[in-house]
Amino acid sequence: MSTKNVSRSIWRKVQKMPSVEGVFGINKPTGLSSAQVLRDCQKVFHDSKLFAPHLRDMKAQLLRDNHNQRQRRKVKDPKVKIGHGGTLDPLATGILIAGIGTGTKSLQDFLLCTKTYEAVVLFGTGTDSYDRLGKVLTHAPTEHITKEMVEKALDQFRGKFMQLPPLFSALKMNGKPLYEYARENKPIPRDIERRPVEVEELEMLEWMEPGTHNHKPPTDEAGHAEINLAKLVWKQESILPPKSPESEKVAKENFEDKKRKMSENQDELVQERPKSKRKTDAVKTESDPDAEPVMSGGLPEPVASTEVAAKVPDATVESVEAAPESPKSLGPPAARIRMTVTSGFYVRSLCHDLGVAVGSAALMAELERTRQGQFSVGNDNVLEYDDLSKGEEVWAPKLESMIKAWENKTEATKAEAGAEAKSEAPVKEEVSGDAVKMEDAQAKFTEAAEQLAEEVKSEGESPSKVFEAAA
Repeated sequence: MSTKNVSRSIWRKVQKMPSVEGVFGINKPTGLSSAQVLRDCQKVFHDSKLFAPHLRDMKAQLLRDNHNQRQRRKVKDPKVKIGHGGTLDPLATGILIAGIGTGTKSLQDFLLCTKTYEAVVLFGTGTDSYDRLGKVLTHAPTEHITKEMVEKALDQFRGKFMQLPPLFSALKMNGKPLYEYARENKPIPRDIERRPVEVEELEMLEWMEPGTHNHKPPTDEAGHAEINLAKLVWKQESILPPKSPESEKVAKENFEDKKRKMSENQDELVQERPKSKRKTDAVKTESDPDAEPVMSGGLPEPVASTEVAAKVPDATVESVEAAPESPKSLGPPAARIRMTVTSGFYVRSLCHDLGVAVGSAALMAELERTRQGQFSVGNDNVLEYDDLSKGEEVWAPKLESMIKAWENKTEATKAEAGAEAKSEAPVKEEVSGDAVKMEDAQAKFTEAAEQLAEEVKSEGESPSKVFEAAA
């Protein structure tokens, strides 16, 4: 800790000022960027009584520093220094680590820690951003996708592998974020490099059949320029590791089975309708031997609905009522998955790649970061974003308690590290002293042995016999 920070810490203790510098978590809502959440915190903190002494202290320090400079400048009112330990997409919710003042120096540690996410994967549609906020690039069939197929495909994403980040990401190329190339429809200077990632835990929490959930695919279709740009980056054939012969065989069997079922469904849609003697007849009898096949759902001649219901045979009515709704009309299936991953992992990429792995497409419909380091949703060290709008009497005691807990843990960690270093020091000195004593003893023994050998040799006796006799 620098001299400036030490003096500020001592001053706070003398004045009995509450400490507001440290690290805490905030539960980010959907629809807001990480930067916007921090700006909201900064504004609320700046206008509060809790941070007033801290801001006065900061301004006094700025005035002292300005007084010692040759060219003095006008000192502006300081703002609360705040940063985050890992961004979250606007779509995502959950843990956002925030650091205040000297706490920002500890944020780097949270970029390297493991994180736990829960995501909803929606199959059948692929977008340029790999989530439901992007523009649609592709539509793919989903009738063949089953819960067992998805669970088996998840095996490909456990452990260590190389992941291709999405085009819409915060990664930079030649100093420019990738998403800016995408928004400006400009080609990227070079291929996006894969990054080593690790998935420590991955499981399916819930399987949602078509029609059992409210997740809908986006409808905003991408233009030609966006599709052409995506083709340069989005190469599905190279996203996943090579498939095994067994998985290729299963995929082929699923495709053939799907074709057979589609053919059977089309045959079932053909029904026989009796031929009419007059073109104005709206309903024909089923016993007409000259009946012609007609596609179910075809529009009949305009007649009253009650008349049609009265004249249609009972069997036909039953078949229409019993006809199951097609999977396509029910919407795509979805799955809720939970994963614990290392730094630099993109959940959107996993959702996209999972769709490719099951012979379809997929996007991320929901995302929640439930844990980052020692901060978890619902814990005492995580502030709810909604508390900021409930007044200082609500959020201030909670934040003060969180900062105090962070300080206590930091001091305990430093004390433990100091105790370990202190306990190791005497051991090293003792070991070093024993080594010196051993070397001295060996040197004296060697010197005595050489002297004895010379004496024995001068007397004409064999040194080996003398040592044997001594033994």
